[in-house]
Amino acid sequence: MHEDANGGGHGAGSAVSGSGVNQPEFLALERELTVLLRRARASQGEMAREVHPDLESSAYGLLVRLDEYGRQRATELAAYIGVGKATMSRQLRALEDLGLVTRAPDPADGRAWLVELTDEGRSRVGRVRDARRARYAGRLADWDPGEVSELARLLHQLNLGMEK
Repeated sequence: MHEDANGGGHGAGSAVSGSGVNQPEFLALERELTVLLRRARASQGEMAREVHPDLESSAYGLLVRLDEYGRQRATELAAYIGVGKATMSRQLRALEDLGLVTRAPDPADGRAWLVELTDEGRSRVGRVRDARRARYAGRLADWDPGEVSELARLLHQLNLGMEK
């Protein structure tokens, strides 16, 4: 049940063989992450279509990154998303064509491009993100706020560990 997209490919287990990889807690973790990631991919497609009907689901994370961090170099975005320059250029052209981002030469380095959300892009992404947080709040309404905070903290810790 390993999925390459979750960083749990077959080679990953060999690095920790003998250290409990077959313990029930790691089997449960793999199972729950597989379900979470499958649902997240489906949800990302829905959110992308809510931003714009022609938006590729893979570009949604790029828009969220720009929404949170503002203007960035295309090379920084490619590194963050984990794609090559050609893929990033293609995605950015598509986002420009949809009127969601704009690119301009970086004044500090004329060879680089700075990318930022347009006003329309910021408005559309903001509406979708607000709606998503409202869905989370509704689905987790019976959780203690401390549990929600703890989940966010643990997911952050997991994400940091996956970057290593």
